[in-house]
Amino acid sequence: MARFVLYHTDGCHLCEQAYSLALQTLPASDIEKVDITSNEALMQSYQTTIPVFERKSDHVQLSWPFELSQIQQLVE
Repeated sequence: MARFVLYHTDGCHLCEQAYSLALQTLPASDIEKVDITSNEALMQSYQTTIPVFERKSDHVQLSWPFELSQIQQLVE
């Protein structure tokens, strides 16, 4: 089961960059990608801040821009 969520939209180049960064630290199976356009509440929350990377256990989030070192700290 995925331990992290990446909130994104299809075609978002920054979201693709964020996913690539996350894959440097985590296997793809640990990252659930959630397209915010499928949910109005998510659109309201994240439309101006995506990509957003979230640790599921405590909902700590990183909003773009973030770096590999920040993802690594969140994973620890």
